Parts: sequence; structure tokens; C-alpha cells
Amino acid sequence: MGGKLSLDGHHALLGKGTEDEMEIFGYRTQFFRKALCIAGYLFSCGALLLVFYWKPEWDVWANCVPCNLEEADTVLLRATDEFQRYKRKKVISLSLQHLLDSEKPDLLFSEDRDSVIYRAITRPGLKVRFIQVQKIRYAWDVPGKAFVRVGSLEDSNTCYEIHRKFGDGLTKRQRDLRKLVCGPNAIEIEIRPIWKLLFKEILNPFYVFQAFTLTLWLSQGYYEFATALIILSIISIGLTVYDLRQQSVKLHNLVEEHNKVRVTAWTKHEGGHQSESCHLVPGDVLLLEGQKLSLPCDAILLDGSCVVNEGMLTGESVPVTKTPLPQADNVQPWKKHSLEDHRRHVLFCGTEVIQTRPSGKGPARAVVLQTGFNTAKGDLVRSILYPKPLNFRIYKEAFLFIVGLIFVAIVGLIYGACVYAENKRPVRETAVMALLLLSAVVTPALPAALTTGIVYAQKRLKKRKIFCISPQRINICGQINLVCFDKTGTLTEDGLNLFGVVPCQDASFLPLHSFSSGPLPWGPLCQAMATCHSLLFLEGRIQGDPMDLKMFEGTGWEMEESGSGDPESGVPKTCSVVKPGPKASKAPSEGMSILHQFPFSSSLLRMSVVTKELGKDNHGLYMKGAPETVASFCLPKTVPSSFQAELKSFTAQGFRVIALAHKELSLDAGHSLRDLDRDEVESGLTFLGLLVMENRLKGETRPVLEELREARIRTVMVTGDNLETAITVGRNSGMIPSGDRVILVEASDPEDPHPASVTWQTVEDTQPCKEKNQDPCITIYDKSSSSFHFAMNGKTFQALQKSFSSLLPKILVNGTVFARMSPGQKSSLVEEFQKLDYYVGMCGDGANDCGALKMAHAGISLSEQEASVASPFTSQTPNIQCVPELIREGRAALISSFAVFKYLVLYGMVLFIGCALLYWQMQIFGNYQFLLQDGVAMVACLTMSLTHAHPRLAPFRPSGRLISPPLLLSVIFSILSALAIQTCGFVFVRRQAWYAQVRSYSSVSGKSRTGWWKESFQGSSFPSSPCSPGNQSSFPFGVNGDPNGTSAIRNMVVSYENTTLYHLATLDCCVLAFVFCKGRPFRKPIYSNYIFTCLMSIWLGLCVFILFADIEVIYKGLQLLCTPNLWRGYILIMIVVRFAVSVFVEDALLENRRLWLWIKALLGIRSSSKYRKLQRQVEGEASWPPMNHRDFTEDAKRNRKSKTYVNPAYENSEDV
Repeated sequence: MGGKLSLDGHHALLGKGTEDEMEIFGYRTQFFRKALCIAGYLFSCGALLLVFYWKPEWDVWANCVPCNLEEADTVLLRATDEFQRYKRKKVISLSLQHLLDSEKPDLLFSEDRDSVIYRAITRPGLKVRFIQVQKIRYAWDVPGKAFVRVGSLEDSNTCYEIHRKFGDGLTKRQRDLRKLVCGPNAIEIEIRPIWKLLFKEILNPFYVFQAFTLTLWLSQGYYEFATALIILSIISIGLTVYDLRQQSVKLHNLVEEHNKVRVTAWTKHEGGHQSESCHLVPGDVLLLEGQKLSLPCDAILLDGSCVVNEGMLTGESVPVTKTPLPQADNVQPWKKHSLEDHRRHVLFCGTEVIQTRPSGKGPARAVVLQTGFNTAKGDLVRSILYPKPLNFRIYKEAFLFIVGLIFVAIVGLIYGACVYAENKRPVRETAVMALLLLSAVVTPALPAALTTGIVYAQKRLKKRKIFCISPQRINICGQINLVCFDKTGTLTEDGLNLFGVVPCQDASFLPLHSFSSGPLPWGPLCQAMATCHSLLFLEGRIQGDPMDLKMFEGTGWEMEESGSGDPESGVPKTCSVVKPGPKASKAPSEGMSILHQFPFSSSLLRMSVVTKELGKDNHGLYMKGAPETVASFCLPKTVPSSFQAELKSFTAQGFRVIALAHKELSLDAGHSLRDLDRDEVESGLTFLGLLVMENRLKGETRPVLEELREARIRTVMVTGDNLETAITVGRNSGMIPSGDRVILVEASDPEDPHPASVTWQTVEDTQPCKEKNQDPCITIYDKSSSSFHFAMNGKTFQALQKSFSSLLPKILVNGTVFARMSPGQKSSLVEEFQKLDYYVGMCGDGANDCGALKMAHAGISLSEQEASVASPFTSQTPNIQCVPELIREGRAALISSFAVFKYLVLYGMVLFIGCALLYWQMQIFGNYQFLLQDGVAMVACLTMSLTHAHPRLAPFRPSGRLISPPLLLSVIFSILSALAIQTCGFVFVRRQAWYAQVRSYSSVSGKSRTGWWKESFQGSSFPSSPCSPGNQSSFPFGVNGDPNGTSAIRNMVVSYENTTLYHLATLDCCVLAFVFCKGRPFRKPIYSNYIFTCLMSIWLGLCVFILFADIEVIYKGLQLLCTPNLWRGYILIMIVVRFAVSVFVEDALLENRRLWLWIKALLGIRSSSKYRKLQRQVEGEASWPPMNHRDFTEDAKRNRKSKTYVNPAYENSEDV
């Protein structure tokens, strides 16, 4: 878990190869630099400290000097993703002197010298240096010269070493030492104090920017406007803090019970004792004595067996049996020895122990593997606390957009400074007014605009029982163009219906026995069905895998628990007993006991049990699993020659087929079942027959896949089931349309002297495979069809990855069915699709799909849980209807985010243009004018995203880019339109016959704010009321009798230019909200958003009313002048024309998809996505797809002019 040091020891990788990988740099604090920084904090009034808060790397570089990591007291962490965010961490030194004063570390770790803790103790100081990153501790490995993760047992331990080192528990001194270094076994989520949340929120750069602008407005006397902004900011911050506080409380309550579990731990030389789970450390031994228990840690089962509910982990609330870790004496690490089966020995934190079965000399025992946040539950909590930043272009381009706006703001700053300097205004006034113009461009709420659609979409999804622990992924869902589906439990029903069984006798298949005709006759086949399963008798009923349950019910037998086990021989004290029931066929037996189980795994594709007939000494082994796999373990003479043809006849019809086999065992009386070698006992079996089960499609599957196909979203099946069955389900579900060709791809790894090869065959021409582990082929119907689909199994996919890596992308472009895929291969497939620039969704039941669900852009687990480790999205509705729902909401959220973002950009630019024009004659908008305009913008932003998603998925995706031609042209056109109408209004109002240059100010010495109006026009012919009929005649040119109008008055507001631009800008903000609030094709029509439509209509009506009203109170309050009705009509006409032109340009031109496709075709512009390039490439190849022949590696290189088909980086791939 550590990283290799660079040559100078200053830089390394932390958590190399894990999801938490970071670069780490060592620094040492220097007193002189620290003193200079403190002085800088004081002289800058805290501004420098705030900058360092935002940029921790600058803080480290300013206060510290680089040094070796071994000497560092501060480290700088940098994420290895493309965001490369920095974090600063202090190196903590922990003294162990009080624990080790009377005992040397060498004695404490005499049997575990490879322990991370032992290697982390410095000598002679007896100290441990560590850092804590995202709740995980990393200790300094002295010999290894790296920070390594603590809090778990080392993966390098073999099965034998785990039993030998930890089987008898730890001594009290060892436990105390491990607890001190690893920390308590607790998933502690602090309910963050409100003041901390408030402080963090206020220090957000945009709130700091808003505080700066508010200070400017207050300094210029805009008290009402600034007060309104302060109130809105307080409400916004308050709601955010409240939401964060509620999340903190909810998460705290989720894990609180985890830290209060009472457990029985075994201490070496002292025996068992009760203690709080927070005191557990890696290496402790837990005694599991039958009571129900929510596991407080990850643990490896050493003795006995357990039944657990892993619903929190996988999403499936199906009891799972855990078996003890074997004591195999080999040099392989325990995880590699067990391959994927290692999970069968691990009890995961947060899962519930339903039942324990003691074995050996005492109760079931488990050794603590991981504690605290290192556990499975801790990983879930950390994924919620520290969500990964998403690599989505919209967020990058939003930043670039803001940079562009800042550039415009700087231009405005320079312009404002020049205008005021040219008019010889005081320096202070010039600076303040220039800064006010700068603040008008960048709206502080701009970044938050991208999240408004997400917030509303998340609430709508929750109503549909789709829960999300990573809300930022909702926008990405709007870009999904490929969805992978698991088959069983996802596309098809979870439970299977028994169709029949095909017995085998004397290497020949007998006619199919239908269960509807009566019970299965007594014999080895009936015994296999009654015993070879993982069912459990819990709480008075049989529980377990739905398929096993159907198979067992078909026999008519019954199950019960028995206490006839013999601990000395490895038989549990309680074992499952099955007996013939009233509906079963007559049997010359009292029943059978299931003594031992070799569990099923997706890598082995089989399971087996050791049984004993009640009242007799006969032992037997029964196996069930994938037909090809089971047949390979049987004596060839017992397997019918028509095996492949018989199998094909059922799988081609979509049936799920399971094979059964049997073997008599000769076990001595003193033989321990724990010592049985699986490979040895699972050999030389007698083939019994085929169990045929009907795997029905869910009712929602076909319509949903049809909907996705109409929306041009690719669908792919990724399953662990048989290839023929998968293809048939693909056809029946509509994933493979009727008449399309299916091409079977079979690839093999190189074996001396034969090179790697790949075979292409249309399914109808494929002959049954002769090799035992190869999948046979199936029939299709229309060979002449131009559409085709590749189908392959996991073995072929892995061979293509390894030996034909440059050919794999071309295959994936048309790959539809992937069968016999292991969990690791499913993850690799999703990753390969992502490399082709697909936005990939993955939908599965969470059991074997966890890796793929996490890897996908949007993983959806069908689960009863609200959140699970499995995926960022969890649907409590157990069908794939959630997939189009999520895509619809994602598209709506994306469009909403774009609309609000565009609107806020345009709102800022409209005000900027108006202010810039008024600056030309030393004026600015008034207090209540700004207030009204902000009210319009606030209502629009808060309600625009309330429009629901359109019920029909459009056959194309919304643009995922902010910096795209349509959006940029939309923004540029709107800015130019605003500039045009405001410039026209500004210029033409000055040319009207009734125009007069009238100026006033908001505050005169000795006068109240309400007395400025009459004072302004003393001694002139201007009437006391701004709305009197006389104000439409001639006006004086000065103020207070100054005919030249040269009085130096601050805060110029009242003028015909200001009145005209105010009406134009405010009405423009109203109509832009309607223009940008898009409806079809991704959202419902605008009128369906009742709140937005009503509120914005009210605002628009109010603004038009103010335009035409001759009410003195309103005009005085807004600091407006009345104008002739004809001019007001011109203003309204300009706005109406602006609205009509904008709607036409937006809908008929910029949002006209056909027009853009025509322009792209005319200019020869094509998609740059890799999968599109590959599609164009294969369309031009007459020889593609290859059919009915075989390519070898060298031939492929020569014929396809490929640089290489060998992937040298493929070294650590999973071997299945």
C-alpha cells in the first residue's frame, strides 16, 4: 500500500494502486518562513490566511521547505486524478514508551515480524509516525521508507500463517499496542457544529466575493438593495447549513449503533471476555456463540460456519453461508489461494450474523481482519463523506466560462476607471465605481446554478424510490448512451420455474420428466436435488437462493435442523437434515444429512456437498453447476455422447440448464471433513442428468429495452449464465432485434506451439464444441441482415484483452452478449466501453456486479436498501424501469443546469451593458431598480429547474458541453441583442423632442432621502410630481438653477436614459427567462411548470404595469421619470421583437438539430468519439464482420495492418 520513494526521498505515492492513491511530498516547517507568514496575515488583515485556506499548497510552500519524507513534520498530498487537488496534513508522532518500557517490540512481534506495526516502530525512540487521510491512518514504515495503511491484517499472510499467528488470539499487551497505533474500531461521524458549517460556508470564494460587492453597494448608499442581498444570502447559507447538518445527523445515526456492539473476544492466556466492539483490533479473535449480531468489523472465519445477511453490502437480502478459512500449507497469500472464494471466508462489517454453527472444540471463531473505516461499511461511509470528483466536461467548461466573464469584468473595470478619470472624479470614487461595474458581471450564484437542476431531480428520483449517494452523477446520467444489464434478477425474474429434469442412465438421456406429471422418483438424481444446495432452515422456514429453493421444492422433501454432528470429525454440531415429505415419491430412506459444503463461486461455476444417509454409514458427494463444468468432472463413460446436442436444444429456447453429478465417498471414521481436498473429492463423478428451469423475462424488460432502443441507447447483456441462454434471452427481450445476425467470437490464448487465435462463426453454422469447457453455438434466422451482434464468453473476452487488444475495440462496437463473465471481467468490460468514449450505465442486482456498478458512470443496484456499497444509485423497485427514469431525470437536470447557467450569465451581462452605458454620462441604476431586477433573476433561477422530465426519451442526447457552438452562439446572440436594444434606447431617447438632461442624486447634505426630488428641481419649470402631465414638455438642463449642469453630484440616477435602460433591462430579464426555460424534447412544456409560469408572468405583468403606470409613489421610489406613452410603446415593442426574434433564433436555428446535422455534413465535421470513428471505419470494410474462419495472431497483423495485437501491459489480469 505504500509507494516507492523518488531518488531524493521527498516524493512518493500513497496507497499505490488503490482507489485512494495520492502523491505525497515531505516538508519541514521553517521558523523564519513561519514568522514572515504570520506578519503577512497581520498586514493583510487576514486576506493572506484566507488565500492559504483556499490553496493549501501555497500555505505549505510558504511556511515549509522540502525535505525527506522520513524527516517531514508536514506532508502535502496531491490527488493523482486530473483534478490534482491538494491537501495538507500534519505528521503525528506517537510515543509507545509507556507501553514498551518493560517489553521489547521484538518479543511482542516474535511471530509476526512482517507486521506493519512492527515495521513502523522507530528505534531506539519507540515512536510511530503517522498521518490520517480521509479517516484512514498511514504509518511510516521505517525499513520500507514509505507511509503504509494500518488498521488491517497484512494481505501477504498465507492461510496457514493466519491460523498459526492469530488462532489463539493476542496478548493484552499486543492488543493495547495495536489499539494505540490503529485507533479504535469505530466509524465515528461527528455531528458537525453549526458554527463550523457556517464558517466553512461563509469562506466559500463566491460568498467572499459577494461580501466584497455588498460592501461596495453599502458604501454607495444602496442600503435597501444590499439589505435584500444580505437577507437572501443568509437564507441561502442557512438552508445549506441546515441541509449539511441534517446529512451529518443522518449519517451519524446510520453508524451510531455500529460503535455500541457487545462482543466476546478471546485474549491469549486469559480466555474469552465481553467488551465493547470499539476495543477490537486487527488480529483479535471473536467468539460467535449463536446470538444474532451486527458485525462491528471485517473478520475471517477460522472455525465453524456462519449464516449472514449481506443486504447492506450487495443489496440482496438472501442468507449467505460463510465457511472457515482452510489451513492449507502453501506460500500463496490467503486471498490468492482462495481467488474469488476468499469472500466466502470473510464476515463483512455491517452485515448481520443470523446463525452460527460451532465446529471443533468450541464455538465458531473469527479473526478480526479490518477495523474502523478500513471495513466494508467504513468504505461505504467514506464514499459518502468523500465522493470522488467527476471528470465531466460541464464542470471544466463552467470554470472556463467564469474565467471568460472575469475577463469581461476586468475590461469593465478598466472602462469604468477611464470614464471616471476622464471626468476628473476623485480617485476613491473612481475606484469604487469601477469595482461596482466589475461586480455586475459575475453573479455570485453562478456556480450554484449548475446544481439547482440536480437538487430537484434528486427529489423527484427519491419519490420514485431511486436513491442516490452521489448527486453530481445525475447530470452525467443525461449523457448515457450505453447500458449494460445483468440477466438473472435484472432482465429476468429472480426466481426460476421448474420445467423438468432429463435423467441420465447408462450414458444415455432418458425422456424429460415434467414435475407437473408427478414427483421425481427416488434415486441419485432426486437425492442430488434434495441435498446439493445452500438452503438454510431459519426462523421456522427455509431460506436461501431462489433457484435452490425452487429445485428443493420440486423434490417434495422437507428440511430441518439436527444436532447429530460430531465436532471431532469436523461435522458441525448442527447440520441440515432433509427428509421425504408427504408429496415426495416413496423412498427407502429416512432422510439425509448435509455434513459439508463446498460453496458455489462465479469463478468455479459449481458447488458440491458431502452427505450421509440417516441410519447408514454411506457418504456421498453431489455436485451441481454449469453443464460444461460439471461434465468435465465426470467420468467420460458416464456422459452421453449427445450431451452438447441435448444441452443446445434447451438453451436455444432460453431455458436455464443445471447439470447434476454424484460420487460415493469412502471416509474413515476418524476422517475430518475439514481436511477434505476439494479437487480430490470432486473428480471421477457419475453424470446424473440435466435440470431444466424456465427463466422468464420480467414484464417491464421488453418495453424498457424497446424504449431505450428507440432513444438510440445501446443495450448490452453481461451475465454469468450460459451463452446460448443469454443469446436467447437477448432475442426474446428485443435486445437483439428479430432478423439480426449473431456472430459468435471464440478466442484462445497462445499455447506452444500454437499462437493465439480468434474464430468467427455465424451462430447457425457453428457446430457443437468438442472441447469440454467451450460454449456451443445456437441458431439464428436471417443471414442476409446487415445488422449484426457479436456474442462471446468471459474466456474469449479475456483472451481478446490479452492477445488481440487492438481488435477488441472493433468487436465491442457491435458486442451485445457477454456470457460466463466473472465479476472482475464485468468491471473490465465497463472500463473498455468507457475507453471508447461511451457514457456507460450498469444495472444489476448488486451481488456479483459491485465492481461494474462502481466502475460505470451510473451504476444502479436493484436493492431494498436506500444505499449500499454496490453503486451510487439504488432502486427499491426491482425492475429495469429505473434505467429510463434515471436517464430522463439526468437529461432534464442537465438541460436545467444549462438554462439557469445561461440565464445568470445573460442577467449579469444585461446589467453590465446597462451600467456601462449609464457610466458614459456618469450615472448608474438606482437602489430599488437593482432590487427589482434581482428579484426577477432570483425567482427565475429558483423555479426554472422545476420543470419535470419529458416522459418520452428523445432519440438523441442533450449536449454535454457548455462551450459548444449552439450554446456559445446563443449566449453571444443574446448579449448582442441586449447590447443592440439598450444602445438603441440610450441613443434614441436623447433624440426625442421632449428629452431633457435631468440629473439628481440620492443624498444631499442636510436633506432626507425622500426630499431629494423636489429639491432637485427648485427654481425650474419642472413640476413637483414626476408623473404630472407637464413632465412631457420641455425641461431645464440643470439642477438647482445651474444651467450648465456642472455641479459635482454623486450617485447620479434620475434621467431619461436611466428610465429607458431600466425598463429595457428589467423586461429583457423577464423574457429571457421564458426563452431559456426549454421544454421539449428533454423536459415537459414550460406551461407544465406552474410555479415558474405563474411567478414569472406576475413579474412580467408588474414590470409592464410599472412601464405604463403614472403613479407618483412608484416612480419616486424607483427613481424613474415619466415618458410619453408613445415612447413607452416603443420600449414594449422592442422587447416584444426581442422576444420573438430570440425564440425564433433559439428554436428554429440554434436548437434545430437537423440544421446542425446539415451544417456538419456540409463542412465534413464528424464526431470525434472513438466509438464513432470505429463505426465509420468498419462500415468501409467489406471484410467486416469476418465470418466462418479463424485468425491467428500473425495473420491478423498482416491482414488488418495492425501494429500489434499483443498487450504487454496485460500482466495482472484475472485468470478465469
